Amino acid sequence: MVLRRRISYHWRLFIPIALVIGVIISILVWYQYRREADYRAEIMEKELAIINNRIIYAYERDISLRSFINFIQQYYQGSMFEGVRVSVYDKDGLLMYTLGVPVPYDLERMRYQKVAPGPSLAADNPMDDGHGIIKNNDDKIFYYSGFKSDDGQITVRTAMPMTRDIHDEIDIDPKVWAVIILAVIAALSVVWFSTRMLSRSITLLNDFAYRASTGGHFTGLDKFPHNELGDISREIIRLYRDRGNAIEQANRERSVAIHAIEEKARITRQITNNINHEIKTPVGIIRGYLETILDNPDLDDKSRNHFLSRMKENVERLCSLLNDVSTMTRLEEGGEKVPLEMVDMHDLVYQINNDIPASQTAPGMTFVYDLPLDCRVVGNYNLLNGMIYGLIRNAAMHSGGTEISLKLVSQNDSYFIFSFADNGNGVGEEHIIHLFERFYRVDTGRSRKMGGTGLGLPIVKSTVLALGGTISVHNRSTGGLEFIFTLRKWNDDFHRGWKQEEDAEEV
Repeated sequence: MVLRRRISYHWRLFIPIALVIGVIISILVWYQYRREADYRAEIMEKELAIINNRIIYAYERDISLRSFINFIQQYYQGSMFEGVRVSVYDKDGLLMYTLGVPVPYDLERMRYQKVAPGPSLAADNPMDDGHGIIKNNDDKIFYYSGFKSDDGQITVRTAMPMTRDIHDEIDIDPKVWAVIILAVIAALSVVWFSTRMLSRSITLLNDFAYRASTGGHFTGLDKFPHNELGDISREIIRLYRDRGNAIEQANRERSVAIHAIEEKARITRQITNNINHEIKTPVGIIRGYLETILDNPDLDDKSRNHFLSRMKENVERLCSLLNDVSTMTRLEEGGEKVPLEMVDMHDLVYQINNDIPASQTAPGMTFVYDLPLDCRVVGNYNLLNGMIYGLIRNAAMHSGGTEISLKLVSQNDSYFIFSFADNGNGVGEEHIIHLFERFYRVDTGRSRKMGGTGLGLPIVKSTVLALGGTISVHNRSTGGLEFIFTLRKWNDDFHRGWKQEEDAEEV
């Protein structure tokens, strides 16, 4: 089967319009040509009629016709009418005067091609008045005119053979044809570019449809013409791209949601495994001591008390682990529902500083702070209290330093920026990025020996994030770790917005 090549929209639009214009121009040219030819022929016939009228006029004024005919011969000598034939007949049809071949001699053998309006040139009455174009048996063309005097005594007949000079004179000037050809070319050019402009949007839309179906990228949006069709085309492409972007955005969000679900499941499995691992150690120790006590009823009091003391330590470790897991779960799953309030950091840290010696949270270390009065932040008193205690315990258990500091280092219109630092040993740079991971320990043996659960710093980070802040950690150049965290300022604008949200929730 032979596939026919489809004609482009431009050609399908151009060809009919070009044909219509061609037909119209052809009709106009033909009409104008005929009109011009008739006009020039009429001029020729009028010239012959003038000769007839002048001869009739001379006859009526008793002027010698022979002299007048000789004058005509001299007058037209050297012009295109040099070969004009003039014959004068009396009322009986006898030739009186002639210039050139007598017209009746040829006229009797002539057949008519065209007769102009007026008296007809009937073959049975060749002497009647009339004018027109006639042709003899040799297909030689003549312009003819015949007049009869008012008294009917004479008839003047003139004829002019169609010579080359006369043909060139009455024919249309070649320049006119050149103008017509140029006009046709100009008209077709205008039609070509107009249809090309009209079909441009269709061509570009076709290219866009092809690229859209094959997954290609369309870059011709700025090539559409600035007209109604171009505007519609651009709007179609915009709607298609918006739809594509919406689908792509939905796919991205779906991928993100799937990734989040998978990540949450992975983290849950990891936490579960870590919790199981963390629980096994104290449970195993407790079980070992219990079995020892039960298997040895005669165990001395000192050993029994030692075993019970170790069991108590591991029970407390289990309780601490469960409390930390509960806190982490509450912060991560219900961070948006944490009740917020105004907390004065100066007053909070002042109270912590007073409680540290009694609680033995950081034995052998000095805690210093530098916070301005009315350092009010958006927070939760219990969470912030637990967060700072968590940082203090972490420094006391792992830093190996002698001093802990908490101070305000900067602020802007929305946030306070705090620094919590120690003067200890710091950690290796390879551990920095993992410090906020659950159950991550720089020194596993020492951390477990000190009773750490591996959730202290993750709880600190979750607390800051739940309160709308940020936190980072790095080694100090002078030694030790420094935590930089931000907390939102409590101001009147925040208080009004928070109050409105609280009222809306109550409603």
